[in-house]
Amino acid sequence: MADFLDNTPSTESKRCERALLVGVHTQTMQPGEAQELLGELKELVENLSIGVVHSELINLREPNPATLLGSGKTTQIITLAKHMEADLIVIDVSLSPAQQRNWEKLSGIAVIDREEVILDIFADRAQTREAVLQIALARMEYSLPRLSRAWTHLSRQRGKGKLGGEGETQLEQDRRLVRDRITRLKAELVVVQKQRGVQRRKRLRVPVPTASIVGYTNAGKSSLINALTGSHVMAEDKLFATLDPTTRQLILRGNQKLLVTDTVGFIRRLPHRLVEAFKATLEETIVADFLIHVIDVTNPNFEHHHATTLSVLGELGAANKPIITVFNKLDAATPGDLQRARQLAPDAILLSAHTRAGLDDLEARCVELIADLHGSTEMLVPHDRYDVIARLHTLGHIQEQEHRDDGIFVRGRIPLTQAGYFAPFIITAGKVVSPVQSAS
Repeated sequence: MADFLDNTPSTESKRCERALLVGVHTQTMQPGEAQELLGELKELVENLSIGVVHSELINLREPNPATLLGSGKTTQIITLAKHMEADLIVIDVSLSPAQQRNWEKLSGIAVIDREEVILDIFADRAQTREAVLQIALARMEYSLPRLSRAWTHLSRQRGKGKLGGEGETQLEQDRRLVRDRITRLKAELVVVQKQRGVQRRKRLRVPVPTASIVGYTNAGKSSLINALTGSHVMAEDKLFATLDPTTRQLILRGNQKLLVTDTVGFIRRLPHRLVEAFKATLEETIVADFLIHVIDVTNPNFEHHHATTLSVLGELGAANKPIITVFNKLDAATPGDLQRARQLAPDAILLSAHTRAGLDDLEARCVELIADLHGSTEMLVPHDRYDVIARLHTLGHIQEQEHRDDGIFVRGRIPLTQAGYFAPFIITAGKVVSPVQSAS
């Protein structure tokens, strides 16, 4: 049982190597949507190093409470899986614990749903302490109602007390242990999240504007932050390559500093428990001054990806944030791709993180947005006070600088915490708002 508390059952622990995928097309879905989701599921499963031997798309008129699919379709899928010598059936919708147990009882084969696939991928990719705790919590909560499916020994009963008796079943004991583990994980997360809050407050003590890069998974977000900042955030051509938030500093025109955070990629049918679990990453989208929404312009379904990202942002309470829309992978785009992009978002920026084409346009848009968000202040600094100019270069942002007979005229944005220092030189004060205020 101790092993279970550290590692919940997963496809990897069952050593599955050959998977049969089942896509489900419902009456409410758009034409081609189910097929696209099935292709996405194939990529997810392959990210677990499991081979896909066959994919089957089923039209579902009405869900069956017992197995989701009708009895005839269920039998057909099981027969096909055995014929293909598959040791895993993956269904591209969420199964209830009872449906999952019924499938495995009928087939004698491991059966999982899309949610369990994503949970396993997240478990493989999490790096920071908080992300590891979050995914462990999500897997525990997912597995709790499925214990009777996951373990074959759970019908055993143990005696209780000197007189013996039926006692507590192994299943009841395991459930109690898992609930205790969930409680401990939540307590550990509170401590880790407090530590992260302290780190964020220290970072914002000298206010610097912040932006979060968001978008559908595999759109090129990590490649973009690398191209902008010269950093080396892991960027791979696979789903959920980045799970942990990574923040880098970008120096814009006029020495304007911007903290840019790379976040986890979104995906359709992302389990809600993972939206909750990965607040470690997604919380950065809530506190950021603005968002950079990256879209893969070469993906034939980027309209759906755009809608999915906006939907998840709405769940996070970040839908009203200022957004700069960016179409990435311009170097591989066709004229048709570009036409669709302009129709979807006429004001979007077209760029390539690979060739760096269009990066200047994005940086210029960031400068404009920061100025709009935080306003500016005009100052006249004596010629012998270049220390004031140097300090403004270091802590703030200079938008305009002009040498005059009576001093150096400067128009720029100053941190609220430094307002007292610069006050003697201010001649016209505009609206000055710190990132701390704008995030609250």
